[in-house]
Amino acid sequence: MSASTPALGYAERSRLLLRYTALLAVAVLMLYPLLWLVGASFKTNAQIFTEVGFWPSQFDFSSYAKGWKTSTEYTFATYFLNSFLITVPRIAVTVVSCVLVAYAFARFEFWGRKLLFSIMVGTMMLPLIVLRLPQYLVFRELGWLDTYLPLIVPSAFATDTFFVFMLVQFLRGIPRDMEEAALIDGCNALQLLWHIIVPLLKPAIVSVVVFQFIWTMNDFMGPLIYLSSVENYPVSLALKMSIGATEEVEWANVIAISVVALIPSVVVFFLAQKHFIEGAASSGIKG
Repeated sequence: MSASTPALGYAERSRLLLRYTALLAVAVLMLYPLLWLVGASFKTNAQIFTEVGFWPSQFDFSSYAKGWKTSTEYTFATYFLNSFLITVPRIAVTVVSCVLVAYAFARFEFWGRKLLFSIMVGTMMLPLIVLRLPQYLVFRELGWLDTYLPLIVPSAFATDTFFVFMLVQFLRGIPRDMEEAALIDGCNALQLLWHIIVPLLKPAIVSVVVFQFIWTMNDFMGPLIYLSSVENYPVSLALKMSIGATEEVEWANVIAISVVALIPSVVVFFLAQKHFIEGAASSGIKG
């Protein structure tokens, strides 16, 4: 028995080595486009289209300075501020509305609950492009065009049904013992939600914040349809404008600002990584 133990240990180490080697290879394959993007921000146009490697021959930060200034009267500081003016309020109203709706679906019994939940889940299959025209006509009649309201207000009515579904799934996996004890102590529904449910929902709420932050920062079609003034453009539109502003595009400048535009999403993801992974995993496995 003792003679076979080293052989088993060697086999286990070999499997671990093979596993981590495969994971490292996949990680390099997945990260290579991002590494190339960062490296290309230091290259010239000729080098970008002729060199496959991501490591630049020299580190010249002038492309970041030139890209930041843009070809308009505004710098990218204005466009980043506009993006945050859309993203932060949208996250706030999304969290409030989706938590309230998910709480109702998961904890209250009312007529038509299952039917309404099925309809809500069915809307997740509906392509967003189908809704663009009727939404545009409604917002035009309300006088909201060229403002941020069409990008923020719909989220205040829990229209992001994926988040509602995710929160409902998470709530179904939470035992009701603490809620029943709080009800006995005299808590009403809103007190129960704020003091018991919301703290337990923290991982799922963090997942909602991360998803909504990344999706809103990267949203291109919504701002393109509703915004017409350059001073109101978010980063996504400003990047497209910088590509078509001149006949010969300085791709290093565009790529440099693309790298900068990725930083907020990457920072938010890594700051919330622990809760994000826990929330996404828990909401996905509970029936």
